[in-house]
Amino acid sequence: MSNIAKAFDHGKALIPFITCGDPSLEQTAEYVRAAVESGADLVELGIPFSDPTAEGAVIMEADARALAAGTTTEKVFDLVRDLRRDIDIPMVFMTYANVLFSYGSEDFIRTSRDIGIDGFIIPDIPFEEKAEFDGFCKAYDRDLISMIAPTSEDRISMIAREASGFLYCVSSLGVTGTRGAITTDVGAMVRTAKKAQDIPCAVGFGISGPDQAAAMAAVSDGAIVGSAIMKIIAQQKPDTAGEVYRFVKELKDAVRSVQ
Repeated sequence: MSNIAKAFDHGKALIPFITCGDPSLEQTAEYVRAAVESGADLVELGIPFSDPTAEGAVIMEADARALAAGTTTEKVFDLVRDLRRDIDIPMVFMTYANVLFSYGSEDFIRTSRDIGIDGFIIPDIPFEEKAEFDGFCKAYDRDLISMIAPTSEDRISMIAREASGFLYCVSSLGVTGTRGAITTDVGAMVRTAKKAQDIPCAVGFGISGPDQAAAMAAVSDGAIVGSAIMKIIAQQKPDTAGEVYRFVKELKDAVRSVQ
């Protein structure tokens, strides 16, 4: 079994996203540990990129701050080595193709495996162009996590059939960011995907709080929350790690309530 699939072993999963290096890598480590302590089942670590095309304003600004603070891929690898001293839940990288190309795709994936990263989400690589990355992921026994969107329609089954780890279901058109309401029929997307392969499906993009997280978990296998967490981090209050802990716990409790 994929290590990522284990995140869904105990019911609905909560997957927080945190941008590495905003405002510093040391603080990122605090926030990730807070999220894990409060119940996260899998953590998505964002490697900052200068042109994050799938991101809304909140994560774009987090990426910009992280890069301005001197965050590099090598330093993010060091962060993961530190986190793996006491964190054993699955962790994945979310980043863009150029980050892998500039490091060397095979070196990036091999090093990620060596430090304990379980998979990758690369939103700017369409399904038809994933072969190069997917080959290295298979060679190093890592999961390349596929994404389906409301516009995928007839392609959902095709994408789901080849998916590994979990399937990332994009709840809304456009970029990441919290939304007042999610109107997509996510349940229909999930049902179509699961007919093609019995793989965990988690919903992300737009989840702003516990009620939406519960609603999305009710029609899938879990909820992914990023911008709402990064908004808390951007405020940099005296007890930001505590704020992250409390918010992630609220999200986890909400997700757990629909099991």
